[in-house]
Amino acid sequence: MFAPTLRCMAPPTFLRRSLDEFRRQAGIAIRMDGLHSPTKPFPLIKITTPETPSHCKVMSDQTNFGGFSRAALTYVPGAEHIDGEGGTGRIGGGEKEGEEPSHVLFKGSISTELPPNRPEVQRSGFAAWRTRDRGWWVFGKLLWDIDPYAYLALRIKSDGRKYFVNIQTESIVPTDLHQHLLPCYTPGEWETVTIPFSAFVRTSYGQVVEPQREMLRQKVRSVGVGLTDRVPGPFELCIADVYATNRAPEKGRVTREDSGFDLDEGEGEAEDEGGKGMMDEIEPKRKKGEPERILI
Repeated sequence: MFAPTLRCMAPPTFLRRSLDEFRRQAGIAIRMDGLHSPTKPFPLIKITTPETPSHCKVMSDQTNFGGFSRAALTYVPGAEHIDGEGGTGRIGGGEKEGEEPSHVLFKGSISTELPPNRPEVQRSGFAAWRTRDRGWWVFGKLLWDIDPYAYLALRIKSDGRKYFVNIQTESIVPTDLHQHLLPCYTPGEWETVTIPFSAFVRTSYGQVVEPQREMLRQKVRSVGVGLTDRVPGPFELCIADVYATNRAPEKGRVTREDSGFDLDEGEGEAEDEGGKGMMDEIEPKRKKGEPERILI
């Protein structure tokens, strides 16, 4: 008599993820992408449906330890959805003048007020979001392989505050983040900003750490944006696209010196007081002399 196995009883999402990954890797093999640099962008977040925010995790001092900063990530349909055409899949623009693309709105307010009855909390005032783990498929954890690409591009409309882009890889040190200041040249207007992956700075608990290992781009776990300038008041950032690309920026070339971190010293914090990392807000900081946490 046939007895269903656990794999046969697996939820449809697991099977769908496996089929999608098989299809993607088969396409890479057919196109022989490994023999040349890809010319098409590789989307990391597809902002085309109201379900997009559910694929992301929103964090703030309020949710983490009872602070008073607020943050939310909501979906805003673009002109192509309002007209009833559905997701067009356009990356990097293409709307008519005056139209807005489908995007997520990262909005809230920063408060540096410390939570009561939490004497161990010495500073507050941050908000961030990142993509959730993509789950598993038949060959293990789903991770992004962006090694064939040289740049990370984001299509944004910013309020001009100092946001940081955060990339987390499947590193043996789970507190490692690769971070860079999110460029903004025209606050209040849509623009595409491009950051070389080589310009990202390896940090832990908001501080630059040595050695500055190259980002493990074959195993990217998540990408996100954080605001930790601890300037009280409202913030608002619109994000329409996040993708890897080999297209060099037409203006505003970015380097490691523009990362927002002081790289003159061996170990330093971000330029503004208080640092720009997230891990120091999310996990307890290592005590002096405590060995580095290693993920086996």
